[in-house]
Amino acid sequence: MTRALIATLLLSLPAAAVDAFEIQVYDGTANAQGEAGLEMHFNYVADGLRTSALPELLPHHQAHLTLEPSYGIISFWELGAYLQGSLLPGGTFEYAGAKLRSKFVTPPQWHEHLRFGVNFELSLLPARYDHARWGAEIRPIAAWEDDRWIFAANANLGLPLTAPDLHEGPELQPCAMAKVKLAGFALGIEYYASLGPLKSFAPVAQQEHYLFEAVDVLFWKGVELNVAVGQGLTAASNRVIIKTIIGYVFGR
Repeated sequence: MTRALIATLLLSLPAAAVDAFEIQVYDGTANAQGEAGLEMHFNYVADGLRTSALPELLPHHQAHLTLEPSYGIISFWELGAYLQGSLLPGGTFEYAGAKLRSKFVTPPQWHEHLRFGVNFELSLLPARYDHARWGAEIRPIAAWEDDRWIFAANANLGLPLTAPDLHEGPELQPCAMAKVKLAGFALGIEYYASLGPLKSFAPVAQQEHYLFEAVDVLFWKGVELNVAVGQGLTAASNRVIIKTIIGYVFGR
């Protein structure tokens, strides 16, 4: 009852949400010069909110698929794109928008353990997935990694570029991860949130916060595999999300 009431109240507020199609913490790495990569993101809302701000669709039981090609221009500059689709609860598959991105990172030889970067995105989505349709993202990246641990944090700024959210300005959508490497795997947690516009954060109960238990496979050369199960921590969050990322870098 409480979740339904808060979700109903959200209908009158500007939409701000964790990206349903790309649930990922950037770790400050990029494809090497001339390397091409391909990732598939699959995110399933196993137990989600039953209300949404029209014309957006209900999150409950939506499956989101994203195909992400990428290419390393030079050692610290990578270009990429997202082609998104959604499988609805009734079995209908539909186009869910596209994004272009440009990622800059510190060169691999800059520091043995520390990495920084920034990713820029431009998106055009159907109103059923973002009623503002045109949007952008600026994602500062910080990461630290050695033979045993990896930590990363992204201070994402979502920028609505059209009405009705344009006047609200940038929205803060931070994420972070902490993982330990054991026997060819990385085990740990990932955290994602949507706090609302920078000029006035939403009340905590109306923010989205998620904690994912995650595992990454490290021992396959050139292959990326990330599997995680996330739980929503507030009434405005979906209860359970399952996510998988499968990727391959050609020529690595």
